[in-house]
Amino acid sequence: MSIKYHPKRRLILLALAALGTSGPASAETLLSALARAYSSNPTLDAQRAAVRATDENVPRALSGYRPSVSASGTVGASYQTARTAGGAGGGLTDLNRGLFPGTIGLTVQQNLFNGFRTANSVRQAESQVLGARESLRSTEQTTLFNGAQAYMNVLRDTAILDLQRNNVEVLEEQLRQTRDRFNVGEVTRTDVAQAESRLAAARSQVSVAEGNLQSSIAIYRQIVGVEPRQLAPGRPVDRLVPRTLAAAVQIGLEEHPAVLSALHAVDVAELQVKVTEGELAPTVNVVGQVNQAFESSFPGDRATSATIAGQITVPIYTGGEVYARVRQAKETAGQRRIEAEATRDSVRAAVISSWGQLEAAKANVQAAQAQVAAAEVALTGVREEARVGQRTTLDVLNQQQELLNARVNLITAQRDRVVASFSVVNSIGRLSAQSLGLNTAIYSAKQHFDQVKDLPWGLRTPDGR
Repeated sequence: MSIKYHPKRRLILLALAALGTSGPASAETLLSALARAYSSNPTLDAQRAAVRATDENVPRALSGYRPSVSASGTVGASYQTARTAGGAGGGLTDLNRGLFPGTIGLTVQQNLFNGFRTANSVRQAESQVLGARESLRSTEQTTLFNGAQAYMNVLRDTAILDLQRNNVEVLEEQLRQTRDRFNVGEVTRTDVAQAESRLAAARSQVSVAEGNLQSSIAIYRQIVGVEPRQLAPGRPVDRLVPRTLAAAVQIGLEEHPAVLSALHAVDVAELQVKVTEGELAPTVNVVGQVNQAFESSFPGDRATSATIAGQITVPIYTGGEVYARVRQAKETAGQRRIEAEATRDSVRAAVISSWGQLEAAKANVQAAQAQVAAAEVALTGVREEARVGQRTTLDVLNQQQELLNARVNLITAQRDRVVASFSVVNSIGRLSAQSLGLNTAIYSAKQHFDQVKDLPWGLRTPDGR
C-alpha cells in the first residue's frame, strides 16, 4: 500500500509547528489581534469607565476645603385690614392694603476644622484611584491573556480539523484499496469492515473538530472583536519571562496588580478609620449671611441685614453610633490586611503553577516532535510489511491512527507552549500593551484624572458628555 497524507493538507500543521516563522504580510498576527482586543474589548472599556468614575472621588473630597455658597428667596402675598383713630372729625379710619413681602438671602460657609476629615478623605480618594488603576491593569492583563489563548485555540483547532479531514481522505483511499484486494481474494471481509469502521469514526472526529473550531472562533470574536482571518503562527513571549522561578516569584509579589490593588485597599480602609474618628472632633465653621427683605410691613419698605459669625460644634454623645462605626472600620481594615496576604499567596501559587506549565510545555513539544518522527517511520514500515503480507489491514489502520494522534499531540503541545509563556508573564504582572509592544494607542488613566481632579464646577465630562 502507498497511501500518504496529502501535502497540502499538512500546511496548517507545519505552519503551527514553525512558530518562529513569519506569516503572510496580510495575515493577522498574534500581536495585531491583541492590539484589537486592547483598543475595543467591551470588558476593558467598562473597566476604564469605572476608573474614570473613581477619579471623581478626589474632587468630591477636595470640595471639603472650599466654601459652600447658597442663595435663598421667598415671595408671597398678604392682605391687611385695620381700623385706626385720627380720621377727619376725630372718627375712625379703615385701613385696607395688600402687600407682596419677599426676601433674598446669600449664605457662605467655610469650614476651618473638622477633625482632619477632609485631608484624610482626600488621601483616601487618591488611594481609591490608585487601586482602581491597578484593577484596570489586572483587567488589561486578563484581556490580553484571553486574547492570546483564543488566538492559539483557533490555530490549534484549525490545524486539528485539517488533520481530521485529511485522515478521512486517507481512510477513504484505504477502504477503496482494501475492497479491491478483497475482490481479488487477498483479504477477508473482516478487513473491509475494519476499514469501514475506522472511516466512520474519522468522519465523526471531523464533526467534533468542526464544533470545537466554531466554539473557538466565537470566543475569539468575543474577545478580539472581529472574525479570525488568515491567522499567522503565534510566538511565545520568552523575552518577558524571568530567567529563574525565584525571580518570577519576587517580581510577581512586587508588581502584580492584584497585590498592589490589595495594598491600596488596605490604605483606603485605614484612612476610613481616621475619617470616622474625625466625626468625634469639634467642627469649626465661619458663616456669613446677607439678607434683604421687601414690603415686610408696608408697601415699598426695604431692609438689609448682614452677619458673619464663627460657629463651633462639639459632639458630646451620639448614642454610640459613631463609636460603632469606628470599631467597624478598624475590623474592615484588619480584613483588608488579611486579604492582602491572601492575594500574595495566590499570586505566588499562580507564578509557580504557570512556571511549571511552561516547563512541561517545552518538554511536551520536544517529546511530541520525536513521537511524530517515529510514528511516520513506523507507518512507512507497516505499509511495506503489509504489502508483502506480513501485516494486516488493522495494523496499518492502527499505525495511521497512531500518527494522527501524534500530530494532534504536537499541535496541542505547540499551542500550550505559546499560551504557557503568556501565562507566566500574566502571573508576574508584566503582561501589558507596552511590554508586548502593541501597535496601538496606549490608554492613560492619569490623563482623565488630571483633567478632573481640580474642577470646582461643570457638568460635562472631559469627553464632552
